[in-house]
Amino acid sequence: MDLLWALLTLPYAPVRGLTAVVGVVAREAEARQRNPVNVRRELEELDAAAAAGHLTPEERDRAEQRVLDRLTGGVSRQRPPQRRPAGERGVRDVRRRRPGPAT
Repeated sequence: MDLLWALLTLPYAPVRGLTAVVGVVAREAEARQRNPVNVRRELEELDAAAAAGHLTPEERDRAEQRVLDRLTGGVSRQRPPQRRPAGERGVRDVRRRRPGPAT
């Protein structure tokens, strides 16, 4: 049965091989991306660019957060939405909609 299955699926061998190669490349890329040495190097490059004046503090903070998110698995720190003082809140429309004729 295994021989018959191998013969029937022989045309798909290149696809299976390519899938295996893509899996290996993806694992290696992820390992390099999460490598603490590479993350430290990127953070040092950001510091150097900020010191040279190529980045604003806000841009540096955003880029640094992206690098750290990649290291921690993509869990980002989300800022809670800022609440406006009570006097600045919009007035809610309390009018009720009357049902019209069915269309």
